[in-house]
Amino acid sequence: MSKDSSHTYDREKGVENGDTEASESAVEDAPDQVIVNRFGVFGPLLSKFFKIGVEARGVERVPENQRETKNSWNNLLMWWSANTVLPALPIGVLAQYAFTLTLPHAVATIFCFTALGSVATAFIATLGPRTGLRTMIISRYSSGYLGGTFFSVLNILTQLGFAVTAVILGGQTLSSINANTLPLVGGIIIIGVCCLIPCIVGYDMVHVCERYAWIVTFFIMCCLYGLGGKAGYDVNAQKSLENTGRAFSADILSFGAIIFASVTGWAPIAADYNVRLPVDTNPWHVFILTFLGLFLPITFTITLGATLMTITDPAYVGALGSDGNTGALIAQVLSPWGNGGKFLLVMLSLSAVSNNIPSTYSTALSIQALGRPFAMVPRFLWVFLVFLAYTVAGVAGREHFSAILANFLSILSYWTAFFIVIVAEEHLLFRQKEGQLGGYNLADWDNPSKLPIGIAGLLASCFGIAGAVVGMSQVWYTGPIGKMAGATYGADLGFELAAVFSAVTFPPLRWLEIRLTGR
Repeated sequence: MSKDSSHTYDREKGVENGDTEASESAVEDAPDQVIVNRFGVFGPLLSKFFKIGVEARGVERVPENQRETKNSWNNLLMWWSANTVLPALPIGVLAQYAFTLTLPHAVATIFCFTALGSVATAFIATLGPRTGLRTMIISRYSSGYLGGTFFSVLNILTQLGFAVTAVILGGQTLSSINANTLPLVGGIIIIGVCCLIPCIVGYDMVHVCERYAWIVTFFIMCCLYGLGGKAGYDVNAQKSLENTGRAFSADILSFGAIIFASVTGWAPIAADYNVRLPVDTNPWHVFILTFLGLFLPITFTITLGATLMTITDPAYVGALGSDGNTGALIAQVLSPWGNGGKFLLVMLSLSAVSNNIPSTYSTALSIQALGRPFAMVPRFLWVFLVFLAYTVAGVAGREHFSAILANFLSILSYWTAFFIVIVAEEHLLFRQKEGQLGGYNLADWDNPSKLPIGIAGLLASCFGIAGAVVGMSQVWYTGPIGKMAGATYGADLGFELAAVFSAVTFPPLRWLEIRLTGR
């Protein structure tokens, strides 16, 4: 019997076409079968991958009947492990290395801006269980398919930047353990390969790794606090170098922007790791656990970096050097313990893997979120491409770590600020039951004709970019407002103005868009 002529084969989804809802349901309910069908002759090989535990699901929504109630505490432990890591230490070092802040002022800045960034990121995380969607797909509901693609591009660059800094620092630390034994390039490759395996396997293995990784690293960092104290902290070490007046305010704001960026850099991926929690999961439970999983380890770790900079012993100052080699400084702090210290240094360098796993996993998802042609490629293949990209970039930029870190993180905060504002205002103003739209039509997540056109989100993003431009303060450019806010080099107000400009413009633009289009 011949098939009904109204049903055709959709190679993009790997299912029979004709009933759009049934087609979308097949993609969400059984992504492994869809991929196997889509790739024909390679199907049996892909099927074997999926049977041994490799995650087939990419950006497809997780249906309610495939959610699980276990592991809600991963909202805490996932982020605790990802932030109790070696790559957070150089951020604290920048407080005095780049901004000449004394320890008390550095700690106050760390706590305030970390709290602000943690609140924003924890809010984004609450949308995962509610929608069953990855973060970049959620952005389509405020900015449309095109706007979601725009945010995905920015997020790909962001997470690759995080990954590059992580593999460079991890490689630096490994290569500093025994001089002339392991080259820096070799250390970078080792860190990259260690990140690759859990990310290829997928969601479950990512959570298993991050559930326990913090334990060893937390112990080592406690040891660093103690050994640094034995070497001698001098909380007034930077007092003679610290700026005053407007220059001091500029240092606080500019360092604060880096802190805010280091926290909100997780916001564009925050919902990726709890999409399997039940839809009725208490949002406050998710918010509080995520907030604590960010705030506590980040303040603990970045403060450690700032504290180690107060050691004035010439051996420790020389280890840091003029290029800001944090790995060598940590090796010097652990040196009194001899081979035991070297073992701890190896374990600490591997914490870069914990930091890099979320970036690697979510970058692959963001590539899929660029559009349907990208989503057709299995997630684990994108993971491998991401690994190659940041490893090569890490090798190329290995001699300029401090410059990469300072410039990348401060610029990063600009777009994450207006991204968070737009997604939050969409949810709070338009997607509540009493709002204009009354909620999320989750079946439309991949249907451009039913998603918002995206003009409001894109225009608000443009206003956010304008705010960043007039408020930013970088080595290569200082905006007019940023220049007025500081002294010689200005003050970095980029993320604050980006957030304000988009917050003011998005609600009226979105209201008008809904009035004219109904979506």
